[in-house]
Amino acid sequence: MTAFSAGLLAQLLLFILAVAAAQLPGPRVRNRVTGSAIAMLGLAGAVTGYAALSGGGPETPLVLATPLPGVDVSLSATPLGGLFTLLAGVVGALAAIFAIDYAHGPAASRTAWSALALFLLGLQLVPLAGDIVGFLLAWELMAVSSTTLVLTEHARSDRVRAAGLWYAVMTQLSFLLIAAGLGTLAQAAGSTSLAAVASAGVSGSHASVAFVLLTLGFAAKAGLMPLHVWLPRAHPEAPSHVSALMSAAMVKMGVYGVLLATTRLLPDGPAWWGLALLALALPSALYGILQASVASDLKRLLAYSTTENIGLILTAVALSQLAKAVGNPAVADSALVAALLLTLNHAAFKTLLFLGAGAIIHATSERDLDRLGGLASRMPVTTATLAIGALAAAALPLSSGFVAEWALLQSLIHTDTHTDRLVTALLPAMIAVVALTAGLALLTFTKVFGISALARPRSEGAAAAAEVPATMRAALIAACLPIAVIGLVPGFAVKALAGALPSGAAGATSQGGLDLHTVGASLQSMSVLGLGALLTLPLVAAAWSMARKVPRVEVELGWGCGGVRTSPRMQYTATSYAEPLLRVFDDALSPTRDVEVTHVAESRHTVRTMSYSQTVTDVVEARLYEPGLRAVTWVGDRARGVQNGSIHRYLAFSFTALVLVLIGVLR
Repeated sequence: MTAFSAGLLAQLLLFILAVAAAQLPGPRVRNRVTGSAIAMLGLAGAVTGYAALSGGGPETPLVLATPLPGVDVSLSATPLGGLFTLLAGVVGALAAIFAIDYAHGPAASRTAWSALALFLLGLQLVPLAGDIVGFLLAWELMAVSSTTLVLTEHARSDRVRAAGLWYAVMTQLSFLLIAAGLGTLAQAAGSTSLAAVASAGVSGSHASVAFVLLTLGFAAKAGLMPLHVWLPRAHPEAPSHVSALMSAAMVKMGVYGVLLATTRLLPDGPAWWGLALLALALPSALYGILQASVASDLKRLLAYSTTENIGLILTAVALSQLAKAVGNPAVADSALVAALLLTLNHAAFKTLLFLGAGAIIHATSERDLDRLGGLASRMPVTTATLAIGALAAAALPLSSGFVAEWALLQSLIHTDTHTDRLVTALLPAMIAVVALTAGLALLTFTKVFGISALARPRSEGAAAAAEVPATMRAALIAACLPIAVIGLVPGFAVKALAGALPSGAAGATSQGGLDLHTVGASLQSMSVLGLGALLTLPLVAAAWSMARKVPRVEVELGWGCGGVRTSPRMQYTATSYAEPLLRVFDDALSPTRDVEVTHVAESRHTVRTMSYSQTVTDVVEARLYEPGLRAVTWVGDRARGVQNGSIHRYLAFSFTALVLVLIGVLR
């Protein structure tokens, strides 16, 4: 038995064990036993994925019989699928460990734990599917179980029910589009096997129709604009460990789907496919980080950040398509490696930040940044891990985020612009968007860390915060490791990811001298230099300060000096921190502001109280979806008049439908 087969068998057994453990009485015992079983399920998935990534899987797919006559499903070990299964397994294990002490109330119910096990199993099986039927079954397993988890708190909040409805509609829309796209490919290839579809070389109109359907379907699951509207609703309302699994692993299945379509099933697409991806990716990156930069709800901010990062990932995929179209395979492969680096980086820091948000909610019962503050002294471990996650999210040196975005910029810079005028015109815009999103990400996550961790607490919950339990801290610390490893040893990461490329990372050198070896070596050398510079100076400064032995002098201040007698009301809030940026992008974000002033009864010139409120809505939802929903509601209301209870009318409808069907058949 191979490691791949053993990992699959272990996943099945551990899933059964987890579902059985979820039925145990008592939430405390249930949490520990089920959480441990699901964590082992994630580790089994990681082992399976690593076996597929390293080429240790069977050469032929494993065929599994189903109760349906003539319908079998198969599981195959491809390097790209193995990478995404490995990713899902690691994230799932960390989320399960965190949930042991975090889950309470409905999140600790039998239904929630069973759905979490099913969700993780579906996530790990989607990249391993070897045929279309198996892919769609695993996809729907993932979709239905995640919908159940989003609705965990549905009995307590109308917002949760609304979020669940939006998510259910968008995830089923995604499924229908993907099923239609894969069905088009199966019809053209004459087989439901993904390997057969890939070898059939589908082209022409069938390929273009399938590409459009698959791109839209996977974009809906990945959260690309304008199909992102479920993200800022579902992520804030789901339990935080579920949010981490959805953002760090589930939306990556959308990325996997796009890569599957563009690199394996339809590898020879025309240049306009890259332009279509770019038309979705660049606005998503910019709009997502703009919304995140002005948000004060921590989980909503992280949700919009997901849209931004998926936009950057698909920008790299689009660049790869364009580079292939202009005959530059080395840049195409380098762009794909950048896309995979961005994928791993986003999975790592988004796991860490969503779990960190859960730790903050657990300790303070607050997720509004305007009501946080002072957590650095009360939750030192959580704050330290939050800082590492913010470094990666802001793409600062010594983090995986810096490595990933630097690789993307290198691919952009080395793209040959002499053979295609359109690519020549687009490259500066692509570089500008990547640079702007990097700057806005720095502002956003400086706000996240500074407002939540520093200064003084702005609410009773923040003032009473204490460090979270050991299992939650362990998950947070473990989530920091991929960020540090990729940030400090990027050459190793590039080499490993090159093996996951379906093209095999051809290794050809572009006219600009770029290949994967060059990228890896330059990343490695730059990391070492950066580490030396950034670590040596603080150590020297600390040693010099300790050597001076300056005696401490207590001074009684005559006044506050801006620190002794300050009130939390004198500090920056998340809203005030982002206010200058909001004014710059006022037209794009369309905020609603309200100022209420109460005067003293005796004088209209003397103010008693003043309050200021500001709301930033999703412009896409307000201007695209809400008019559409109103139109659908109007049609539905008018259609009610058709059902008047008359049997004669219903018989007439049936007769008319029968006649139309017969006309269609006879033609």
